[in-house]
Amino acid sequence: MQPKVFLAPFYFIAATFIGIADTLYLSYEHFLGIVPGCAILTGCERVLTSVYATPLGVPFAYIGLLFYLYMLGLGILLAYDPTSKGLRFGAVAYTAIGLGCSICFEMIQFFIIGALCVYCALSALTTLVLFGIAVWHFRTSRQ
Repeated sequence: MQPKVFLAPFYFIAATFIGIADTLYLSYEHFLGIVPGCAILTGCERVLTSVYATPLGVPFAYIGLLFYLYMLGLGILLAYDPTSKGLRFGAVAYTAIGLGCSICFEMIQFFIIGALCVYCALSALTTLVLFGIAVWHFRTSRQ
């Protein structure tokens, strides 16, 4: 009998590359001191230059990049051992924390800053997708 192949970890890894690309771009721009403009919305400048964009002096872009790199490592471990209860639970727990933070950040943008950033929205959407994949894998890989 062939062992069951789990595709969710590979989707998880693919989604992390979207988040890494998004946050790496914002981190690079922040490092150079450039504020990227938005092609779709006009609020990126307001959001990325607000006091809420750098809590304790650390830009959210750097925090997001670390989050997605960690998720990439977790996804690689899940691809190696897709039935590990600890890894499966960790993926759900960490993506749930990331999703909660993303929702809070989006609410701060909308209600406090009064502007929306397309890069931040992409990151929030990516985190939502990661959470969905983590829950899907958690439910389908039970033994």
